[in-house]
Amino acid sequence: MGIVKVSSEIHENIRVASKAMTRSINAQAEHWMKVGMLAERNPGLNYGEILSLLLKEAEQSSQPENQNIPKHKSADNRATGTDK
Repeated sequence: MGIVKVSSEIHENIRVASKAMTRSINAQAEHWMKVGMLAERNPGLNYGEILSLLLKEAEQSSQPENQNIPKHKSADNRATGTDK
């Protein structure tokens, strides 16, 4: 955990978006950072595909480890090159 300094303009954009998305300012900033990181790592994915990756990650982190999660062809397969 740490402190990230952003410009006043960016902070205002985060504040407005956080209100619209019913997130805290920190949660909104973290969401945008995750989306940006995934976009840089996977330049071929669109926004919807990136959100699918985030949703899959959230689902996996909330599942007990002893449950098998079915595998589906999706955006994450294209990102890892396993969709052949």
